[in-house]
Amino acid sequence: MNWSVNEKVRHLLNAKYIQYNNVLFIENDPISIPHQFTKTQDIEIAAFFSAILAWGQRKTIINKCIELMNRMDRSPFEFITNARDTDLKTLEGFRHRTFNDFDLLFTVDFLRNHYANYSSLEDAFLIENDPSKNVKNNLISFKKYFFSTSETKIRTEKHISTPLNNSACKRLNMFLRWMIRSDEQGVDFGIWKNLNTSQLIIPCDVHVEKVAKHLELTQRPKPDWLMAEEITNLLKTLDPKDPSKYDFALFGMGVENYFELRDLKKTPSHL
Repeated sequence: MNWSVNEKVRHLLNAKYIQYNNVLFIENDPISIPHQFTKTQDIEIAAFFSAILAWGQRKTIINKCIELMNRMDRSPFEFITNARDTDLKTLEGFRHRTFNDFDLLFTVDFLRNHYANYSSLEDAFLIENDPSKNVKNNLISFKKYFFSTSETKIRTEKHISTPLNNSACKRLNMFLRWMIRSDEQGVDFGIWKNLNTSQLIIPCDVHVEKVAKHLELTQRPKPDWLMAEEITNLLKTLDPKDPSKYDFALFGMGVENYFELRDLKKTPSHL
């Protein structure tokens, strides 16, 4: 990729990043769920489930995540690490779209086994980590680790994406942004310190795709890993240390159907 962002698009992205990256963003976004907790492990678990369940309408996602946290007695780390088989029955019948109670119990079992050996979920993403590269290998190794106790392919695999399948990995990339980014606005948590913001990849969903195509930040035909990398690499020309901060701008404009984009008159973003 040998093009860059023109000044009009640069100004728009920076302005919209500032506009959307504030505490008002939290209330109507799934990130509001982990913001209900203060303990690191509770934040990690609430954030992980909120990200994995993040497809569909945001209001519905938030309501389902609240339901799940209530089923875990509002103490997800304590519930997962100490729950007996009888306690786990409170999770039966949970469903969000195609994520059902089988997927939930499998994920709970993974988390219980992980926390028996590590103090943070961050370690699950550090199996293959090279600070000079993006999180592609981190995500690949995470999925292998997530299903390392399963001898056969199970239905839950479709809920944990991987770049090996050229998936955009939108939900996992969003989760990593939450855990790794931090700034004075306090939307993202920044509680993980062994991964760098420069490694993050834009969470590429239909909203980000729509705006990125309008701004000519990508030439890819559909959201996939290559599109997510392409957009991120171009955004690195604006901020090489923290390109994923522009997720606020792209996602926010997409959700709110930012019609002022038409005023850009489709000025080419390449030089």
